[in-house]
Amino acid sequence: MHSVARLFEIPVSALRMDDVLSAVDQWVARGERRYICTMDVHALMESQAASDVREAYNEAGIVTPDGVPLVWLLHRKGYAQAERVCGPDLMPALFRFSERRGYRHFLYGSSEQTLRALVSNLQAQYPEASIVGTFSPPFRDLSEAESAEVERRINEADPDIVWVGLGAPRQDRWMAAHRPNLRAPVLIGVGAAFDMLAGTVKRAPPFLRHTGCEWLYRLYQEPRRLWRRYLRANTQFLKLVFAEQSGLRKQPVHSP
Repeated sequence: MHSVARLFEIPVSALRMDDVLSAVDQWVARGERRYICTMDVHALMESQAASDVREAYNEAGIVTPDGVPLVWLLHRKGYAQAERVCGPDLMPALFRFSERRGYRHFLYGSSEQTLRALVSNLQAQYPEASIVGTFSPPFRDLSEAESAEVERRINEADPDIVWVGLGAPRQDRWMAAHRPNLRAPVLIGVGAAFDMLAGTVKRAPPFLRHTGCEWLYRLYQEPRRLWRRYLRANTQFLKLVFAEQSGLRKQPVHSP
């Protein structure tokens, strides 16, 4: 079992990649129905503002620290074993692992073009892995009938793992809402991993990934779309950390 620390009221798992692979293996073998959230600073700040997002994270089987600043916080709290587990790393690791275990995968999210490129790349790199279906949803909330149809399609494909690439917190809300009706043992939200592994978005060089500044590379690529998100989330995060370290933060900052 891995340790769990509460970061601003959210249970974040202090673990390594092998711990996640082991948990998924057990859930699939037992037919348990769980989901995994990958949380970065932006997602953590979203959880402070929305009760349904907080609930989604609190109900998750695992919330991984996807973001070096969260790993730093875990280390400061005494969880020296914690390491970053993000979608673009988790997805290849689990696909590689699944070649031996025979898992069946379903990909939900992104555009049709990105999904085609993603499937092509995954099949080339992991030829023994089984991808049993994909679905590109419209960029809006689905109606009840549409949601039921998506659940039917996924259940009919009979996957072991459903990968959800909608971005946080949308993917976390989606997993929490659909978890009761999907038979697949494991749902995993991986954010921009679909685009990065498909090759439509470049990932930051390795030296940046370990500095806590990978977000700067993404901002450089998509400044008009991301500057407000990063400015708001990073500023709020620094304020929370300062308040906690100085003893000023007594109560959660979220609203009901």
